[in-house]
Amino acid sequence: MAEGFARALGSDVIIPASAGLAPAWSVAPDTIRAMAEKKIVLHDHFPKSLQNLARIHFDLVVNMCQRTLPEGMAGRVVEWEIPDPIGMSYQEHCQVRDEIERKVAGLIDELRREQQAPHFRGQGSGRVPL
Repeated sequence: MAEGFARALGSDVIIPASAGLAPAWSVAPDTIRAMAEKKIVLHDHFPKSLQNLARIHFDLVVNMCQRTLPEGMAGRVVEWEIPDPIGMSYQEHCQVRDEIERKVAGLIDELRREQQAPHFRGQGSGRVPL
């Protein structure tokens, strides 16, 4: 769900990819249905293992599984305590979806602000003798 929201809401600041420590065999039907309500199509998405993305360097990793990530995860790691909706009622599944949407939207807003922040590059008028 997080990857779907990131693609839909933040393609100007993020290239999302999702993977898990213990991925499911397929995307849960309730997840596909819940995301379709938000006009996000997940039919072409599939669960991936971190091993599938091992050669990619990430600037930012969002950990949503409440488990320790393997050593060597590059970049900044953000921890989100999001319950796994598998096994929940459809209504609870949608509540988890909405929480993920809020967190992803907040992260994208943060990334946009960071992009707009002025960066001083040390452009002066030359050397000043001391």
